[in-house]
Amino acid sequence: MRTAKKTRRIQMLAFGAVLVAVAAGMFGFLAQDAIAFFKSPTDLMAETHRPDQLLRVGGLVVEGTYAQTGTRHDFKVTDGGETVAVRYTGILPDLFREGQGVVAQGYWRDGVFSANEVLAKHDENYMPREVADALKEQGYYKPTDQ
Repeated sequence: MRTAKKTRRIQMLAFGAVLVAVAAGMFGFLAQDAIAFFKSPTDLMAETHRPDQLLRVGGLVVEGTYAQTGTRHDFKVTDGGETVAVRYTGILPDLFREGQGVVAQGYWRDGVFSANEVLAKHDENYMPREVADALKEQGYYKPTDQ
């Protein structure tokens, strides 16, 4: 036989569990727009993505593909397997160059990656781990000896 105190304790525990589950669900739902998943150009081309899904794509800037019109920059990024056209409006980092590693954050729309942020590597030996791993999988990236 349950006492009133024991029944009340079970009710409070159940209420607390429901409250935690609702809070976790709300956090997950609200945070999904702020999470950017990293994709290599090969992954980006192989999968389908919503036009409003925030993504990051990384690889090497293909030689001879960079073009600038005012503040708009167009270039292509490759991981050795696939190549993705990137369009960015704004000021590129000082270290941005063809043949260098970059990570662009933005949206995949109509076969063009519309970037709202472009990150360049900070010295000749550094490349983001995700980019280096994607390039290694394709057999395209050879790290320099330090």
